[in-house]
Amino acid sequence: MSESNQMEKDTIVTDDVKSAENTAENKTNDTVNTEADTENHVVEDITTLTQQRDTAQAKADENWDQCVRLQAEMDNLRKRSSKQVGDAHKFAAQKIVEALLPMVDSLEMGMQAEGDLDSIREGMSLTMQQFESVMEKFNIVAVNPMGDVFNPDLHQAMSMQPCENQENNTISMVMQKGYTLNGRLIRPAMVMVCKNS
Repeated sequence: MSESNQMEKDTIVTDDVKSAENTAENKTNDTVNTEADTENHVVEDITTLTQQRDTAQAKADENWDQCVRLQAEMDNLRKRSSKQVGDAHKFAAQKIVEALLPMVDSLEMGMQAEGDLDSIREGMSLTMQQFESVMEKFNIVAVNPMGDVFNPDLHQAMSMQPCENQENNTISMVMQKGYTLNGRLIRPAMVMVCKNS
């Protein structure tokens, strides 16, 4: 082989080696650049995720705080409502008691009164009028069913007796009046019912 061929061959090999070295160097540089880019992306992703986590944690803490406050507020409301209902039950009769006290005073004065029977009856009549006024004020209605047809929802039959001048199943005698409060029966009237065979 001639020297020029050899040189040419050496030049080609040298060029191939240089080309291979450049390619390897480029690949190494690309790999380093890719790794740097990947590392930068990972750092950015971690930073973003950390911020998102911190934001979510702050929101969760805020929601938890609101939940605890609402729960405490509901407990306070429940306690307050329970106390109000208890007070309403405890003092429900206060108004009627206040209205009855003047009658108690009248009865006490009547017990101490000296005099004839007519003046005592007059005092009792005035006290009875006070009672009726209070009953009317609080919508308490007397059930006095004399001559009415027997109604088991309002009357309690104590006995039955034959009555010539009344129809069957009518009330011939009222032994004790009944009372309703706002239309609701408090005490049935105790009655005697006519039973003609």
